[in-house]
Amino acid sequence: MDKVFVFNVWGDYAHFRKIYTTTSPLTYSFPPRTALVGLISAIIGIDKNEYIYHFSKEKAFLALKIISPIKKVRIGENLIDTKSGHSIKMHIIKNRTQIRYELVKNPSYRIYFWHKDNKIYDTLKEFVQQHKCVYTPYFGLSELLCNFEYFGEYNIKGPIRIDEEVELSSCIPVNIIKKPNFEIEKEYFTETIPIEMKENRIVMEYQEVLYERQGKNILMVVDNYWELENNEKIVFL
Repeated sequence: MDKVFVFNVWGDYAHFRKIYTTTSPLTYSFPPRTALVGLISAIIGIDKNEYIYHFSKEKAFLALKIISPIKKVRIGENLIDTKSGHSIKMHIIKNRTQIRYELVKNPSYRIYFWHKDNKIYDTLKEFVQQHKCVYTPYFGLSELLCNFEYFGEYNIKGPIRIDEEVELSSCIPVNIIKKPNFEIEKEYFTETIPIEMKENRIVMEYQEVLYERQGKNILMVVDNYWELENNEKIVFL
């Protein structure tokens, strides 16, 4: 890996549903790796039944930076009884259930991407630069559309291994933290997110990830990191 492609994504709301929530859906604060590969696949047009094969951890490297402070709201949504919709028109259905969805408000993230397949890498770079996509990208739910823009392509070096604190721009897998340093003015949280799925959408791996709620850099001693030529330091999920 000698270069990494970087682009920003944002929207009005996002919902990345935590899999253990049903009647009161909660959301992750940022898109898990599985959601990121789905977003990228939508932009470049890889079918939802195929993209998991193309974006395994061995093939695709992804890091994520939180840009806007994480704010969550709860909004009620009326769900119709679709079981009765097989015999009558949808607009005639009267049965409704109101569910309160937890949403991330005004989400904004930066994605760092590299792929072993140059064709996938170059296609994403071309599409983002020209602001075009095959399928409409969204944040977790099809109603929550998101926008995207090119940020840059940078030379990158790593993995770098030094036993001293570094300021990291991205979210950090907890298992690579060697020495935490929690600064008073920052707000730290962890979430356990899905990282990789099988073709049948069964999760193969989860990972506990540390993030700073306001999007500030995190000062830590980590096992390894990567450095971009713009001096950003990141860790891949």
